[in-house]
Amino acid sequence: MLKLFSSMFDSIQINLNHLPPLHRASQEGSLLVYVYVRQSIMDVALIPLVLLCHNLRVPYTICPVRINNSFLRSILQKVGVILLPPCAPTEQDAETDGLYSPVMTSLVRELLQEGQAISVGVSAESGQGGQWLACIRQLIKEESFPDVSLVPVGISYDYVPQNDAQVGLSSVLRLLWSLLWRRPGGSVRIHLAQPFSLKEMCESGRCRVDEWLPLQDLLLPVILNNRTESVFGQRRMSWLLPPHYASEQTHPERDLSIAIILHLIFSATSCMAVMSTTLVSSLLLYRRRKGVSTSVLCRDVAWLTDELLFRNKDVGFGGSLAEVVHHSLSLLAPCLIIATAPSRKDPIIVPRPSFAATLHLSLQAQIVTHTFILEAVAACAVSAMLCEVACSGVSSRVRSDGVEGEEVKGDMEFDVVLCQSELTERTLQLCHLLPPGFMPPCQTSRSFALDAVDSLVRCGILIMEEIPRDIPICDYWKREGALTWTTTDDPYHSDSDCEEQDLRSYKISQPSQCPDMLFFLCSMLAGHLRALCWTTAGLDLLHTPLPEAEFVAQIHFHLCDTANKKKQHYGPSAGAAERSLPQCQPFVRCARKQEEAARLHFSVFVQLVSLTEPRDPRPRQFCFVSFSLTSL
Repeated sequence: MLKLFSSMFDSIQINLNHLPPLHRASQEGSLLVYVYVRQSIMDVALIPLVLLCHNLRVPYTICPVRINNSFLRSILQKVGVILLPPCAPTEQDAETDGLYSPVMTSLVRELLQEGQAISVGVSAESGQGGQWLACIRQLIKEESFPDVSLVPVGISYDYVPQNDAQVGLSSVLRLLWSLLWRRPGGSVRIHLAQPFSLKEMCESGRCRVDEWLPLQDLLLPVILNNRTESVFGQRRMSWLLPPHYASEQTHPERDLSIAIILHLIFSATSCMAVMSTTLVSSLLLYRRRKGVSTSVLCRDVAWLTDELLFRNKDVGFGGSLAEVVHHSLSLLAPCLIIATAPSRKDPIIVPRPSFAATLHLSLQAQIVTHTFILEAVAACAVSAMLCEVACSGVSSRVRSDGVEGEEVKGDMEFDVVLCQSELTERTLQLCHLLPPGFMPPCQTSRSFALDAVDSLVRCGILIMEEIPRDIPICDYWKREGALTWTTTDDPYHSDSDCEEQDLRSYKISQPSQCPDMLFFLCSMLAGHLRALCWTTAGLDLLHTPLPEAEFVAQIHFHLCDTANKKKQHYGPSAGAAERSLPQCQPFVRCARKQEEAARLHFSVFVQLVSLTEPRDPRPRQFCFVSFSLTSL
């Protein structure tokens, strides 16, 4: 096994400081359950191998891949791999089998009662695998065993190995043959997080589910532009737990199991280190989509590495800057076009315009997006407000000269000031549309929105200023029932205070290290928001109700067709990342040039109006929009 991995990877790295807590937990007799986010079939083998090499109990691993060959099945079962039934082509089919769930529940109970460890992989998109965490929680309630210690595991690949839906003897032989003719494909970094008690987490109240609501309940007040009926809460992601599993449980019980799943997805993803290929993929997709020279790319890599380290993010590479960039480009070469002109020695790197290349780069870049999620959500909210200002026709004299506004014809210099309350509410609405695992489940949406706006202040994109009351600011929202955002831990705040707080607003600036950082952050979520927008627009084209498989197929076809018509595969317009923000005259010219991309950040709410039109009284759910669509 070690020789096999040495031919696939340059190195398998693990931080030795993470191992003593696991050794202590094992010595105390704690039942350990390792939880990781599924990326490749190699995940199943890497965790047991690392634990074995460091004298820790090898866990029984639940494998979601179908193994056809009986010889391979017998070998894997002897080393502790729990496989799908031979008759089930997929994990979803196995779950619908009436015998599979009871047998697996009994197996999990027996293993944990014997003191064995278990390794479970959870899909970040669909939540597949999370039912075993709900099963363990139910067994604790039944007092089959007192408690388990959950260990989030982050696995970071320089180059994620390809997955096969089915594994047979022929596919294994092809893999072994290919290893003889290729060099190792980068490094792997494994992060074993601190174990924590599942029972204590459930009983402590950290995972609150009393504010969970369906997405339509959260966004309908926004669609109807009624602030007096604004609803605060968090989005219920019921699809993360199969509907046929524990159907007898009440909503709070199911929601608590889903909260545990979300917490572990977020924790395991947060543990992942940023590899060099992840960093380069993010820069090429979100900042240099038109192409970049190697010298400029090296400067970008140095800047982004500093930003990641400033956010206490682990990086899985080292060496000189030139070596790091060369290593990344060599691994990403199938997804790139590298060209050089005879007159210059500095090559130009451009992402390939193919769907497969864009999909791979976007998957590699997800960890950077996860790290910058606060800034990205707030940047999209700023972009939406700028688009409204650009299309409103209000003169800049409203802010600068204090006189009544005039109609603006054409571009002109514009000094934009953003209202704090509107920006915070816009950020709050956008955070409800994030995929699972990006938002901390133990944090309220309101707290997340406030932190997101503050993160742009720390980045230098927003500068806070207090506006005197005799000077109007740009705020297009209804003033009726206006909401105020205050910190609950302010020692000087009192409910008895009758005086209104000073109005606060933000001016937009350009960080000296990265003047186009606002566009860079917006691009991280533009693909997801665009897919959501196109999906919502395609609802009226479907004749519902439909079976789930057919519904997903039709939505996928609609998205592919729309993407082909738009002549875009991912993200905002290609030149968006190349535009800088002119000092002292920001945003009307820039916002109109990026009109299509900016509008998508807010039009997702506008297009949801089609769901409430009276011509179609059938109830529709929003949960379908959370399928993995970010690659389109």
